[in-house]
Amino acid sequence: MKKDLIVLGLETSCDETAASIIKNGTETLSNVVASQIESHKRFGGVVPELASRHHVEQITIVLEEAFQQANLTIKDIDAIAVTEGPGLVGALLVGVNTAKALAFSHKIPLVPVHHIAGHIYANRLITDLKFPLISLVVSGGHTEIVYMEKHGSFQVIGETLDDAAGEAYDKVARTLQLPYPGGPHIDRLAHEGKPSIDLPRAWLEEGSFDFSFSGLKSAVINTLHNAEQRGETIHPEDLAASFQASVVEVLTKKTVRAAKEYNVHQVLLAGGVAANKGLRHSLTSAFEQYPEIDLVIPPLSLCTDNAAMIAAAGSVLFEMGKRGAMDMNAHPGLDIEK
Repeated sequence: MKKDLIVLGLETSCDETAASIIKNGTETLSNVVASQIESHKRFGGVVPELASRHHVEQITIVLEEAFQQANLTIKDIDAIAVTEGPGLVGALLVGVNTAKALAFSHKIPLVPVHHIAGHIYANRLITDLKFPLISLVVSGGHTEIVYMEKHGSFQVIGETLDDAAGEAYDKVARTLQLPYPGGPHIDRLAHEGKPSIDLPRAWLEEGSFDFSFSGLKSAVINTLHNAEQRGETIHPEDLAASFQASVVEVLTKKTVRAAKEYNVHQVLLAGGVAANKGLRHSLTSAFEQYPEIDLVIPPLSLCTDNAAMIAAAGSVLFEMGKRGAMDMNAHPGLDIEK
């Protein structure tokens, strides 16, 4: 009888300290996340040095909780998967060095994982992956369409040329004087308003799967400033609805076109902005017209940063023979294709 594969995952790329234990790459035995939102909220964004210090304080606590929830010990672990990049270098180093210390002291194989690969493989915790597939990755730092022909193979066929979608959400939220993180507040306001304000859609050159949100962000700021100079009132909920409509339309149409052009069996949604209700509804509606393509949208708990997704990706990479060495380092600009 084949032994179960038990993988410990660690994630510290930004402002969540997370540990998780996954069985056979698909079953979550524990998934613990310590958020730092309250600490960074007063600064209107993540402060890298503060994030690193919080990771140092929390990493042992979340590890102990993960083992307790799973009712396992370090002796039960077959591999340790850890985010090596991209992310904030100081934050990444906490997770990487913790993983190396555990791997060295207990003679457990180490598996480095790309953060975006983790977001993609979060979907494997709810369903089998059907290749070829594409994944729309939408987060605060990333917006890209990734084509996968098989496990461990990542080809970026479209990416943002400037701001990531989540970054644009946060900047627009700041302009509207909404609390950090701004994305959920924009999403909530958008459902209370009407997309009555004409804002641009950046389609770029014909056939491109790339994205651009910098111009849209500027258009929102200019709309507010112009209205203020004219003494006009713009309802925040209408501006939020108009902004979200522009972002969601571009993301949805390019994803549908990529799915058809690459003749995929499955489309995965991944990343923090995957929690956006407007985007989830738009993609669901669009792919109802293509029943031959399986659309997978993860639960909210697997959209934001967590370690279950890192362990899920690490399980596949471990079985493919990928290993990390003791000289492994953090790579804040790590390329998923390499």
